[in-house]
Amino acid sequence: MDTLTKKQRSYCMSRIRSKWTKPEIKFHNYLKGYKIKHKMHPKVVGSPDIILSDYRVAVFVHGCFWHKCKLHFKAPKSNKQFWEPKIKNNVINDKKNEKKLKQQGYKIFTVWEHDIKHLKIIIKKILTNT
Repeated sequence: MDTLTKKQRSYCMSRIRSKWTKPEIKFHNYLKGYKIKHKMHPKVVGSPDIILSDYRVAVFVHGCFWHKCKLHFKAPKSNKQFWEPKIKNNVINDKKNEKKLKQQGYKIFTVWEHDIKHLKIIIKKILTNT
């Protein structure tokens, strides 16, 4: 059961960003600090969060809740009729977007919100696997 009123919950949900989230900002700042050329939220097919065009790499920075992380996702107990299809559609769209980018010749990397604390390892993996 939700402990917030409908108005309070609506306000909280309206504060959630779809672009320039905290994990994306950390990723961006790390790349910028090491002068790794990248574009945030480029207008390309598949809508990746970050493009490393020199490496032909598309990066998605996924939130554990919104994209159903296998390690941390917990389904909401309230308003299941809304949340179940919403999260399911997010996962379906993720797969469609990845497929579109692969068809354009991009390598795809998905970075989960819980992995952001290991950016050095993640960036090294991305750059060495291209």
